[in-house]
Amino acid sequence: MQSNEPLRLSLSNITKRYPGVVANRSVSLSVKSGEAHAVLGENGAGKSTLMKIIYGAVKPDEGAVQYNGQSVQIRNPQQARALGISMVFQHFSLFDTLSVAENVWLGLDRTLSLAQVTERISAKATEYGLDIDPSRPVHTLSVGEMQRVEIIRALLTEPQLLILDEPTSVLTPQAVDKLFVVLKKLVSQGCSLLYISHKLHEIRELCSACTVLRGGEVTGVCDPREESNASLSRMMIGAEPPALKHQDRTPGAVLFEARHLSLHKEDQFGVNLVDINLQVCAGEVVGIAGVSGNGQRELLYALSGEDTRAAADSVHLDGEAVGRVGPHQRRQAGLHFVPEERLGRGAVPSLSLSHNMLLTRSEAMSPSGWIDMQVLQAQAQKIIQQFNVKANGPQAPAQSLSGGNLQKFIVGREIDAQPKVLLVSQPTWGVDVGAAAQIRSELLALRDAGCALLVVSEELDELFEISDRLYVMANGKLSPSIQRKDATVAQIGEWMSGLWEPHAET
Repeated sequence: MQSNEPLRLSLSNITKRYPGVVANRSVSLSVKSGEAHAVLGENGAGKSTLMKIIYGAVKPDEGAVQYNGQSVQIRNPQQARALGISMVFQHFSLFDTLSVAENVWLGLDRTLSLAQVTERISAKATEYGLDIDPSRPVHTLSVGEMQRVEIIRALLTEPQLLILDEPTSVLTPQAVDKLFVVLKKLVSQGCSLLYISHKLHEIRELCSACTVLRGGEVTGVCDPREESNASLSRMMIGAEPPALKHQDRTPGAVLFEARHLSLHKEDQFGVNLVDINLQVCAGEVVGIAGVSGNGQRELLYALSGEDTRAAADSVHLDGEAVGRVGPHQRRQAGLHFVPEERLGRGAVPSLSLSHNMLLTRSEAMSPSGWIDMQVLQAQAQKIIQQFNVKANGPQAPAQSLSGGNLQKFIVGREIDAQPKVLLVSQPTWGVDVGAAAQIRSELLALRDAGCALLVVSEELDELFEISDRLYVMANGKLSPSIQRKDATVAQIGEWMSGLWEPHAET
């Protein structure tokens, strides 16, 4: 870059206040042309708010913004896109009832026809290795597939500044590698990146500059390539995350089981479940790896009771056939579930944290149906404190929390129920390193207390860290199980393509 070339983006003393909290306090940040710049911080540190200010989705209370050397006031995302700024949000902004192509079309130049947009999506998807069908309705997509749509939509605008908020949180390692090839190519062509991720190794690989936020303020600027994961953790949270204590244990009796579970997909874009057999024992964490969209969602619906079409004896909970039993009855029998979608399925966005307790917990309900608000608020406050959830008390609406803090609350709500069986999908999606370590530690503590845990995750490192046994899901089928100590990342990667040989253990 020439020394006299203006900065792509310059923020000066940006401040944003909300009732009860200052999200950003006098934040200054500079991004050069053709630079990948990381923004690092704990959940609730103010990263997403700052990105929304740059994208025009949030208006700052104080401060100035310069873009390509010119002072600008970015009033809305449409103006931001006209300037060449695109953003991939952590929480997706997609219309469920529209197709992939229609969603992308909404944010693009209206001189293009839907057929042209569809063609461009297919071309970009092929070029970047982000497999997606433009004709599919968004409500049929998994979280990982929705992430691909958001990334493709942003790339189609040919941005000068691309903001990525946790873009790899639900992508497989192979998909991340492909995405990084794309991002590095964009940077080499002069595009600037603002990159938020809790995966420190990604930041060190991709970014040449890093601004660290803590409590809404800038606490450091560095070149992440010259830092270690440990030093970045200390800058971000003031300490290194505690080491996970995973000790081998002899599992107890089988508490949860699927026997020859087969289900035809409910819509044309779903995945058929084919002869699924799995067992989860007391005091055991069983992990399911796989590329998003290979039947994980359909399997979890059948196991949690959201889908009751299966044969009654295809799902067994503590010895009882529950295949035709709904979620409420399964919870009464000791099964709890953490879904992958935080807002809308794991929590009602507009309801308070205390009222969101009622989605899966009934301790505050009297036999006559009255709600004891004191009990309810005490429950919510306990989880806020135990899991270090940054929220403005039990009355805070779920949608007011950062993604990572809401995840901590939802996981905490189900762990606190002391279930016999816990199903968890993407337990640490979008959660900072300290909080991820805490969630994984709490899951292992639950396992050590005798709970049977089934964890579906696209984070292979996470599955290797907490699982006792592993399965892999591909094309609606489940691999044989393998002991974690006998598995390798390369082998699991092969199995993700459905290439597993008959194995002695089932």
